[in-house]
Amino acid sequence: MTTHETRDPSALHTPVLLERCLELLAPVASRDGAVVVDATLGMGGHSEALLAAHPGLTLIGLDRDTEALGLAGERLKRFGDRAIRVHAVYDEIAEAVADAGFPRVDGVLFDLGVSSLQLDDADRGFAYAQDAPLDMRMDQTRGETAADVIASASEGRLRAIFERYGEEPLAGRYARAIIAARNEQPITRSGQLVDVLQEATPAAVRDQRHPAKRVFQALRIEINGELTVLERAIPAALGALKVGGRAVVMSYQSLEDRAIKRELVRRSKSTAPAGLPVELPEHRPEFKLLTRGAELANEEERARNPRAIPVRLRAAERLRDTQ
Repeated sequence: MTTHETRDPSALHTPVLLERCLELLAPVASRDGAVVVDATLGMGGHSEALLAAHPGLTLIGLDRDTEALGLAGERLKRFGDRAIRVHAVYDEIAEAVADAGFPRVDGVLFDLGVSSLQLDDADRGFAYAQDAPLDMRMDQTRGETAADVIASASEGRLRAIFERYGEEPLAGRYARAIIAARNEQPITRSGQLVDVLQEATPAAVRDQRHPAKRVFQALRIEINGELTVLERAIPAALGALKVGGRAVVMSYQSLEDRAIKRELVRRSKSTAPAGLPVELPEHRPEFKLLTRGAELANEEERARNPRAIPVRLRAAERLRDTQ
């Protein structure tokens, strides 16, 4: 594996919707003594821009990927102790904020999904277009790999993973094919898995889409517990905000976006019972939405940065405290 000492993070990573994120966070990041959490630090592109734009800002950057933390450290070195890096999953945001010595924060940013670093490093096994060991762990210091799941999961579990996290219509067919193939020899590399999926896919479907796309997405989400973590992380992040604080969340697939939308919409509605003549303060919405639905990248950014094509951005501002 290539080590982070030989890699330039600014060359590897083009931040998605950077200007829009800066615009949404500017009102809170410019406050005196402001603190913003980048819950998915990655290689630090968004964080670098925020720190450069707001000289009084302290940024807490979380990431489960130790290689990404190393690269981000190089990129953010010039900001000194204004950049605090934490090896943590983003549902641990409350603990990270408290450990850094802050009761609440002014802003939170999420840029979800697999990072440019993880996709571009063939040895990580995230990309179905490159043959590599079937790993897919965002944190390579712990947890089972995709190869472990492929080797040990029952046909029913594999089918459920592909259906739930990949919304794959051929989930049952693929699960049966994997069981049959692994009985012949262990499936330990991405190329082997792609071959199994290709052979199990009807020709008409192969002409429409790559058979591995949804299966690889599903395995990645399963291995890293992404949706389970996200369902804990969004409420935790909203709870960490001061009144007037803002959350900006970017997702890249429909399962993530639905979970984010559900929580933001729920928290931005009045809880007053129907027919109540006056809305009491405790029933007023906790948040207001800052975007109309989910915002997309424009055509220019999509052409310049293909990884912006599926992005969905949502943002909200805290209106009142509930504690």
